[in-house]
Amino acid sequence: MSSSSTSSMKTFNGVFMLLVLFLSSSSCSSSSSFLHHLMVKTKAVHQNFTAISEFRTLNRRELGECPGSNQFLQINVSSNSSLSDEQFVTVTVTGVSKPSDQHWIGMISPSHSDVGSCPLNEVLYAQTGDLSSLPLLCHYPVKAEYLSNDPDYLICKKKECKTYSKGKCQVTTCSGSLSFHVINIRTDIEFVLFSGGFGGPCIMGRSNPLSFANPKKPLYGHLSSIDSTGTSMRLTWVSGDKEPQQAQYGSGKTVTSQVTTFSQDDMCTSVVPSPAKDFGWHDPGYIHSVVMTGLQPSRSFSYRYGSASVGWSEQIQFRTPPAAGSEELRFLTFGDMGKAPRDSSVEHYIQPGSLSVIKAMANEVKSNNIDSIFHIGDISYATGFLVEWDFFLHQISPIASKVSYMTAIGNHERDYIDSGSVYVTPDSGGECGVPYETYFPMPTTAKDKPWYSIEQASVHFTVMSTEHDWSANSEQYQWMKEDMASIDRSKTPWLIFMGHRPMYSSSDGILSVDGKFVEVVEPLLLQNKVDLVLFGHVHNYERTCSVYQKQCKAMPKKDRNGVDTYDNRNYSAPLHAVIGMAGFTLDKFPDKADSWSLKRISEFGYVRAHATKEEINLEFVNSNTTEIEDSFRIIKNPSSHRKM
Repeated sequence: MSSSSTSSMKTFNGVFMLLVLFLSSSSCSSSSSFLHHLMVKTKAVHQNFTAISEFRTLNRRELGECPGSNQFLQINVSSNSSLSDEQFVTVTVTGVSKPSDQHWIGMISPSHSDVGSCPLNEVLYAQTGDLSSLPLLCHYPVKAEYLSNDPDYLICKKKECKTYSKGKCQVTTCSGSLSFHVINIRTDIEFVLFSGGFGGPCIMGRSNPLSFANPKKPLYGHLSSIDSTGTSMRLTWVSGDKEPQQAQYGSGKTVTSQVTTFSQDDMCTSVVPSPAKDFGWHDPGYIHSVVMTGLQPSRSFSYRYGSASVGWSEQIQFRTPPAAGSEELRFLTFGDMGKAPRDSSVEHYIQPGSLSVIKAMANEVKSNNIDSIFHIGDISYATGFLVEWDFFLHQISPIASKVSYMTAIGNHERDYIDSGSVYVTPDSGGECGVPYETYFPMPTTAKDKPWYSIEQASVHFTVMSTEHDWSANSEQYQWMKEDMASIDRSKTPWLIFMGHRPMYSSSDGILSVDGKFVEVVEPLLLQNKVDLVLFGHVHNYERTCSVYQKQCKAMPKKDRNGVDTYDNRNYSAPLHAVIGMAGFTLDKFPDKADSWSLKRISEFGYVRAHATKEEINLEFVNSNTTEIEDSFRIIKNPSSHRKM
């Protein structure tokens, strides 16, 4: 066999194995004609895996100018001058001869994106779920809206006569307008009018490119804890400026930022190029980070960040968490939040509940009654479409800029083929944890070892990565074992264990629960008397009894207020809660559930917790109604027990 034939066979085998992996993980791929019959029935599976809308499979469509010129067509944007850091712009299309429900407007960035650099090999696009021929649209639109969102467009309510003859109108055209929410993503943007829907788009016209007034502006600052003292806080922000900037905080203190970034070369890929490596790439700018020291725990301070040359953020009030061993902690926790557009557009991945969750939590943070936040995996759902990290960071600013925002890594941040992740699904879109760890530096031991512990007041939090090796001989397993064994329970009596993928779930989705993970790690929880286990990944809320090996070892009892109370004076087993209901489309529950499942709710929301040394009170808050849908408490101290 010739070397070229050998190479071709290796490519075929590699792609075939990749496709098998994709299908086995409820994803889908496509490739060139020799794989067409294998993949032709999988497009629906792919769409279900990656998003709700057909917009997700838009990339790599045939693209060109629409047939038939239109001399009257114009696309105008309300902001013809420079764009601010956040605004709504109105995009108006005029001069349309025949309105169609297949007309749509895409927001493109960078504005110069075209098909000129598309690799002309269909097999390279297997991961997109697209069976279209080439040449195809290389760069993915940031967001898009059908012009039919303007109710006057299809009925041509806004008519305009373009040509008269002998006093009579000869040519009449129609117009429509759409509103787009735009934030500062540093690169020029352009609004492009397409016909043919998402299935077979062609270009009808383009707006002029629009620039941001200050593409170097420091933005999206967010806080995290670096240790358990409450005296130091890390501040991280994004800017188009590679030069170091400063954070000014407290009473005249200044600290200079460390600057980093990442590139397409840092993204993962395989036989099939990933979105992050290819069509979903967007320049992240520069990520600045400082550590503000000399603070006091449980106190309010203010800060701003930036520089004289590129501008400053507004002055922001923030609160430090309580020091380890102190009496009281109030925190919010959830998983699987992501982001959603603030306009009527579609994006490649939308988490519809995220806006209500952020709004409700922002009101709690504003009350100055929250010390910290824990987001346990599936952070932005950018999954290789890098511009969506900016939208996520913008969305969480009302909370993450004011209290410590701690995170755990999830499958949509880390997993990819041949990347070292436990699960070989393409869930991260080729990000492989690089953007996540750059935007959210946690107090971890090293790069790509995203496990850590931290103490706040009476609680020790052990935060693991379910996506990295947790087998009995792994580095992470040994770390978990040593970390939990070393806790001074007289100082921090409560041990909360966090990660992304759950050990218990009534939902029957693919890979909801990995039996091997439960077999290996669950004994550690019992050995170290973990009080509460919090996981996400499954998109609903579920609470268990005190459970071990699928058996209830103890049941909660109602206190005098009717609240389920777990008495851990005579410890029996941890209780588990799945809290992946913070944004992603919700999972339903089966009609029947195992006896260990005590409470099941499929509503958007988050968990509010209040811990003292005597007890922990937890509440599931419905973010749409702000009503408490579930509440429970854990006690150890005899005085707490007497309150029942």
